[in-house]
Amino acid sequence: MTLFVGTSGWQYRDWRGVLYPAGLPVRLWLEEYAAGFATVEVNNAFYRLPARETFEAWRDRVPADFVVAVKASRFLTHVKRLREPAEPVHRLMSRAAGLGDRLGPVLLQLPPTLRADPALLDACLARFPAGTRVAVEPRHASWWTPEVREVLRARGAALCWADVRSRPVTPLWRTADWGYVRFHQGRARAWPRYGRRALAGWAHRIADTWPPDADVYAYFNNDPHGAAVHDATAFARLARAAGLRVTRVPEKRASRSS
Repeated sequence: MTLFVGTSGWQYRDWRGVLYPAGLPVRLWLEEYAAGFATVEVNNAFYRLPARETFEAWRDRVPADFVVAVKASRFLTHVKRLREPAEPVHRLMSRAAGLGDRLGPVLLQLPPTLRADPALLDACLARFPAGTRVAVEPRHASWWTPEVREVLRARGAALCWADVRSRPVTPLWRTADWGYVRFHQGRARAWPRYGRRALAGWAHRIADTWPPDADVYAYFNNDPHGAAVHDATAFARLARAAGLRVTRVPEKRASRSS
């Protein structure tokens, strides 16, 4: 198994002194991030889908082994609410194709007010090009049904395992031969950090669920105060202790002033 560990985004000013040296220009943050981590989830694509040229530029700035997960535009998930998916999916994928072989999974985070509609989800997933890894993060309890699980399984889409306050808020279904996990907020001090026990628990859940040849992607979305950087690094260490093969994380967090 390869566990890809990263954060949801990299452009956070309060990461100065945590991941980025104080004097490092913002224009070099992606390069610094990619030197420490081997994957990132691009969540600003949710608010405004970048141009293909932007994705191409990102590809040119990261190493060959770097993987970029892309959060789908809110136009598809929150405005259209998965209806009439052909055009927004095509637009998303034609632009994200600028990443070339750096493109990893696509995340569909559904609105918390969107109730389950297995047929609607199936029709949306059908619009993605063959071979695209799509993770789905529903946020309404009505989605936890055998029908939804079967749609995900049949389409090879992964149910995104989501954590809020150090607890799973989704079923721990394995619906694909790969996995996707998002850490939103822990319960440790200082907020919104995760504690060692919670992270170790997740490492063992992953190890117990997927076979040795699987890929699993894990992203920390608790970005305030650099919590995501600290927790991703700690999680990687605990996952390695659990016997997992883990992608690189920063060995030393930035503390230098230049």
